[in-house]
Amino acid sequence: AEEDGAVVGAGYALTGWHTPPHRAIGSALVVPEHRGHGVGDELRETIEGWARDHGATELDAAVAEDDPSSLAWASARGYEEAGRNSRLVLDLTAIEAPGVTPPPGIEIVTWAERPELAEGLWEVAREAGPDIPGEEETDAGPFEEWLERDMRGSGDRPEAVFVALEDGEVLGFAKLSLTAKRTDRAFHDLTGVLRAHRGRGIASALKATQIAWAKENGYQSLQTSNEVRNAPIRHLNAKHGYVLE
Repeated sequence: AEEDGAVVGAGYALTGWHTPPHRAIGSALVVPEHRGHGVGDELRETIEGWARDHGATELDAAVAEDDPSSLAWASARGYEEAGRNSRLVLDLTAIEAPGVTPPPGIEIVTWAERPELAEGLWEVAREAGPDIPGEEETDAGPFEEWLERDMRGSGDRPEAVFVALEDGEVLGFAKLSLTAKRTDRAFHDLTGVLRAHRGRGIASALKATQIAWAKENGYQSLQTSNEVRNAPIRHLNAKHGYVLE
């Protein structure tokens, strides 16, 4: 959206990114001083039309939970809250690196050390993703598609993917996402454990491994996003000192 040659807003829409076929993802963004003049509605209508043209019957959009005016704007246009993810951060400069003590029989390795474990990681992602509250319809997709989309992005490094093994079988993994724009902060991606092996302390050992790795590699903080209904992972992060940002 341009006015007199200046960009005053922008939007995007897409399908197929961790969503079922009937749902698209989109967002309308307007520069604060240009809000209230219909720019957002023009963008929203364009995005909704694009989503319909691509076979979607639902549109999923994110709004910051501390932005009441944008929440009210979306609500007035028929959008309803389907999930809420809070940003939690761990200050690595304020803690010592935790000791890592895996449960009996569990070995933790990096994906860089064991690249042949990729299919086992995919199996964990397929099972763990839909168990996140609000993500019940999540589909990891075919193996090669998942691998390219979720594990080989610009911020993905195999040495920052930690895998829990028992007798050579992948039971869980925890992945960090890194970016050149924030060399001081690493970002948690999926932490998942196969349903049959939850409650054994595997996720806690993986989390401790991530924290220790981040400190050893010079990061000052770790950031994660937790669904408010996801009590187990929120409890785990609170235990390790993550706080709301």
